[in-house]
This record gives sequence, C-alpha cells and structure tokens, in this order.
Amino acid sequence: MPQRGTHETEHTITVAAPATAVYQLLADVGNWPRIFAPTLYVDHLERSGQQERIRVWATANGEPKSWTSHRTLDPRALRIDFRQEVSAPPVARMAGTWIVEPRGEDAAEVRLLHDYRAVDDSPEGLEWIDRAVDRNSRTELEGLRANVERAHRDAELTFTFEDVVHIDGSVRDVYDFVNDAGQWEHRLPHVARVRLTEDTPGLQTLEMDTRAQDGSTHTTKSHRVCLPPHRIAYKQVTLPALLSLHTGLWTFTETTETTGTGEGSAGRTGVAASSRHTVVLDRDAISGVLGPEADVAAARDYVRTALSANSRATLDLGRAYAESGR
Repeated sequence: MPQRGTHETEHTITVAAPATAVYQLLADVGNWPRIFAPTLYVDHLERSGQQERIRVWATANGEPKSWTSHRTLDPRALRIDFRQEVSAPPVARMAGTWIVEPRGEDAAEVRLLHDYRAVDDSPEGLEWIDRAVDRNSRTELEGLRANVERAHRDAELTFTFEDVVHIDGSVRDVYDFVNDAGQWEHRLPHVARVRLTEDTPGLQTLEMDTRAQDGSTHTTKSHRVCLPPHRIAYKQVTLPALLSLHTGLWTFTETTETTGTGEGSAGRTGVAASSRHTVVLDRDAISGVLGPEADVAAARDYVRTALSANSRATLDLGRAYAESGR
C-alpha cells in the first residue's frame, strides 16, 4: 500500500533487441551517460553480489542534480529495483523498478515504474517532480531504445579513445588547471570564448567557442561533474554537427618513479593525466561536414584527430602550469 502523498507512474517502450541485451545495458551503469540523455555521470560507491550503491549526476528539468541510490539486480527476472537514499529537493522519496519483458527473440518491452513524494508533500514540489519524472522517463526510454538498436545496427559509429600525458608535478595542480575552465580563454589557444557557471559546488556548466584547425569556431556546452582531485567527468549537451553524443573523463593519478640504485635510490612523484572520450557519430551529418566522398572511417579519424589535438593541448599546458609551480 503506497504511503500517503506517494505518487506512482509507469512508462513503457518496445525495443527491437533481445531482452537480455537490453537488461545488460541497464545493469551496467557505466553505459548510462551514453544511453540516457539526462545522465551526466554515475559512480559506484559500493558493490556486493546483486546489491550496489551508486551516485548519479543528471539533469532534471534542465537543472544538474545528484543523488545516491541503492539498486538490487535480478538478472534471472530481468528486473532492477532502485531507491534513492539521498534525494535532491524537492524530492523527499524516490523509488522504482526497471522490468524487461521478452517479446520474441529480438524484441523486448521495457517498463519503468516510479513512486515518489515531495518534500512536505508540497503541491508545487510534486508538480515539479511530475514534470521531471515524465520528461526524464520518456527521454530515458527513447534513449535506451535508440542506443540499443544502434548498438546492434551501427556499432562502428560508437568508439572510445584516450590520451595520456605524464607530468612532473602535483595531482592538485593539474586538477586545478582543468577544473578552472573559466580561465581557458586566456590559457588555451584553441578556446575563443568561455562561460563557466558553478551554482552547486562540483557541478559546472561550461559553454565555450572552440577554434578548429581551419580557423572556424563552433560552440559547445557541457555539464561537468568535478570530483577533486582525481576526476572530472563531462557530457556535452550542445554538440558539434558531426556528433550525436560526446562524453568525457579527465583523470589525474599520482605516480612514483624510482631514481638511482641501492641505498641512494629515491622515489619521485608525478601525475599520469588522461583525457578519455566516448563519441557517437551522426551518420547523416558526415557528408555535409566532410564532403560527399567521406565515409564512417574518415569521420572517425577526423573526430579523433580534432578531439585529441584539443585534449593534448590542454594537458600539455596543464603540465607546463604544474611543472612551473603555477
């Protein structure tokens, strides 16, 4: 029996893919920023058997939010139960269930159930939650359908790559350089304009104009999740014409290098700074951006070259910043 003030909703969609494949995509939260448009980043806090605690950063009605959830996975029943342990106002309680039901060998129906309450059972808060749950549920289910079906049909459009730079400096200094993106207009030659807002500590919105090698500029907008001093995750919500998705992760890992031998040996600390990108190409945009003769392979090379150039430039300048002691 639902508690007084609790509202229940159900959203469904049919996906042209095997039910087990759909479930596996839902079960691995690392996939979520790729398949769910509102999701920015997900981090595991605890895992034990079929139980796990995760922290989720996502947009709700366009606003970045974060919360901690507990999940129970049931791969036999193709079911995932979840409840928020720490919700973001105006949500007082949020729980629900993913249920994947086979519809033949190559199709599945996905049901997404929610039950929730507003803080102080506020009518205004409940209206806000109603809109957010309905918008996000529809967006998540459509994203799930599109991405599962794309994975079966167009695996070549999705790829991940990483650049790593080794720095003789401190993790904190390198992290600070990337975190303080508001200064990039003055520090990075490929950034023509930047606007950084951080209404909630650790949740940034970054809008910037980036110069391409041909001198043209394009505007991107990203939400960033900053976890000092080791990680900054981001998701672009305004994308270049060639991409339908771009997520990234900056990581900063302390390293130790042994110098000398025997009793005279010593350890010198440094940083392995990396920039990892996951992108999905927009097949329909390839010819318009790169010309009628361009194919997916050419688009992959173009995107990797452009994004790696910007990442390497940022990391190289971050290295100079850290190694000079600022």
